[in-house]
Amino acid sequence: MRIGIPKEIKDQEGRVGLTPAAAGILVERGHEVLVETAAGLDSGFADDQYKQLGVNLVSASEAWKTDLVVKVKEPLPAEYQYLKQQKIFTFLHLAGVDPALTDALLTNGTTAIAYELVEDEQGRLPILVPMSAIAGNVAVLMGAYYLAEFNGGKGVQLGRIGKNRHGHVLVVGDGVVGMHAARVASALGAEVYVAGIDKSHMDWLRRNELPEVNFVLSMPENISCIVTEADLIIGAVLCRGDKAPKVITEQMIATMMPGSVVVDVSIDQGGCIETSRPTSHTEPVYTTHGVIHYCVSNMPGAYPRTSTLALNEATLPFVLKLAETDKEGFEHLDSGLKKAVMTYHGQLTNHAAAAALDRLEYYRAWVD
Repeated sequence: MRIGIPKEIKDQEGRVGLTPAAAGILVERGHEVLVETAAGLDSGFADDQYKQLGVNLVSASEAWKTDLVVKVKEPLPAEYQYLKQQKIFTFLHLAGVDPALTDALLTNGTTAIAYELVEDEQGRLPILVPMSAIAGNVAVLMGAYYLAEFNGGKGVQLGRIGKNRHGHVLVVGDGVVGMHAARVASALGAEVYVAGIDKSHMDWLRRNELPEVNFVLSMPENISCIVTEADLIIGAVLCRGDKAPKVITEQMIATMMPGSVVVDVSIDQGGCIETSRPTSHTEPVYTTHGVIHYCVSNMPGAYPRTSTLALNEATLPFVLKLAETDKEGFEHLDSGLKKAVMTYHGQLTNHAAAAALDRLEYYRAWVD
């Protein structure tokens, strides 16, 4: 199979779809791999490293003219011209991005497979997990940075001084993002609250992972009380394939002290905070009701080397499966990959995304 790796064009996105080592494994198995020139530079991978392993260096258009395109982030408008009846394997988050992307995928008959929906045999999300972990770590680092007075923050440090904890952090969501964010914030020395919906899971986290963290059920009355005192709120809510619910309302945000900070990791799926809107690494923050909002939609891209290595470890087994699937045999994929197919032959195959995008007329369920 011909496999293409374009250079990412999202703002300051330095990750790359395949490392030289991963690309080399595909070449060894008889596949032709075409990597756009300079695609791996920001992750620390030189063009020569790819060439030495039998990979062809090509232009952007040539990388897209392949049977399978392996990316990191969703295609942007400048890339819609390249969409054809190829397969694309990448993060998509269709429910949370511009519906024009879904329309372009449908119009061109592109088969789009979403990293964030690939499941393993236990129903877990093996590709999303490492990026969620990194994003959770990043969320606390960015939140602490913007709390500094010279960044317009309220001047509260997240840290332990002697035996006393300083700074109040509310993490909304108790999944992978939430767990990593809470762990980092607690390790810094902040007083941390995690709001979740699964009491048994939160009890497990308290016993095994986060013994010094406070847990509350995610109900408006509980959250609104904590928000008022919070210096940093981290949004970490996930609904597979669907838009994130608005757990933190604008009214709640308005009760926070000026200079407080919000980091909405859920922004890929539309955000779980009512006042959130997507930002970029170039222009990462804006202020609403005196509260600084950091809503960068590719947070792991801030650390492309670490992120690319972790991402490739998770994606390579699935790339190999896709590469070994013939062009017309997609219905015969294993169930974990099949659940990640978002568009196929001009149809939307994920009901949650179709409903969120108001495109139910294009929905067609997979036949198992």
